[in-house]
Amino acid sequence: MVETFEHTADLGLRVCAASLDELFAEAGRGLFSFVVENAGEIQPRITQFINLKADTLDDLFFDWLSELLYRFDAQQLVLCRFDVQVSGLSLVAKVAGEPVDRARHRFLREVKSITYHGLVIRQSGQHWEAEVIVDI
Repeated sequence: MVETFEHTADLGLRVCAASLDELFAEAGRGLFSFVVENAGEIQPRITQFINLKADTLDDLFFDWLSELLYRFDAQQLVLCRFDVQVSGLSLVAKVAGEPVDRARHRFLREVKSITYHGLVIRQSGQHWEAEVIVDI
């Protein structure tokens, strides 16, 4: 489950999932749903791999979303598939998407950055929850 919430001039992303791996994957899908109105039409034409390590789980989540945003901004890629494996404070992911095509991809808003403000990841019962604010 992914939902948004308002936060002053920014936008929040709230994610719930059964596992930590799926939480990170859902957050990736949620990030691109902020950016691309028709995210369901993104094709998995290009596959890339991401390896990250961090000092805390919060840092790993922040770094993950920042890396996805970097690939959008610097490489002009929109992503639609996220196969994520989190082990301790490390992440290995296989992501897929395609180059930006302004004739096909309708953009909703510009995400400038991921923030630490209000960032939280917690296990609640048998599922995981995360909240993060993005600067738009």
